[in-house]
Amino acid sequence: MRFAVIVFPGSNCDVDMYHAVKDELGADVEYVWHDAENLDEFDGILLPGGFSYGDYLRSGAIARFSNVMKEVMKAAEAGKPVLGVCNGFQILLEAGLLPGAMRRNESLKFICRPVELKVENNETMFSTAYEKDEVITIPIAHGEGNYYCDEETLAKLKENNQIVFTYNGSNPNGSLENIAGIINEKGNVLGMMPHPERAVDELLGGADGLKLFQSIVKQWREAHVVNA
Repeated sequence: MRFAVIVFPGSNCDVDMYHAVKDELGADVEYVWHDAENLDEFDGILLPGGFSYGDYLRSGAIARFSNVMKEVMKAAEAGKPVLGVCNGFQILLEAGLLPGAMRRNESLKFICRPVELKVENNETMFSTAYEKDEVITIPIAHGEGNYYCDEETLAKLKENNQIVFTYNGSNPNGSLENIAGIINEKGNVLGMMPHPERAVDELLGGADGLKLFQSIVKQWREAHVVNA
């Protein structure tokens, strides 16, 4: 399985994402610049955190118009796994690949610390390596992680089991219903504010994030590799 780490002007977690996939997961991965016109050679698309285009206008609002986003949307339509973390999540929301919007943290302060997450849905291609209701620890680092959607959208998220992760114990940013990560209806696009790529080795303080990447590879192998 081959991953693409999309790099926008202002991305700053692309190296962490590359390290997680290459060195900890042991999979093929390449950096792909924001003006790329073809992602056909890749099996999984990763949008890292950072401050794309300086977060001018709104977080992710300019990045969604990058040339590569046409290809990201094409990959999503084809059923390939697309993961957006932090700024990547914000870009997926702005691009309409996930429902809802992101607001500034309720405290209006940038927050950077480990948080507990509860695995609400372990039946997605991103979460099968976790147990249902498992509590994991993943770091956050954001100023705009306050997820919001209207009542109709929230009802659909619940009805379709699209809420994958919630904050456990305390809500660090004011997100609606403690939401930390959601998936699209098709099940192949996940956006989450916490950084699983920063929790892939005990030397980093924990390895709970590695299971997310292992889930993707396991699902892909089961779907594509004969006699695996």
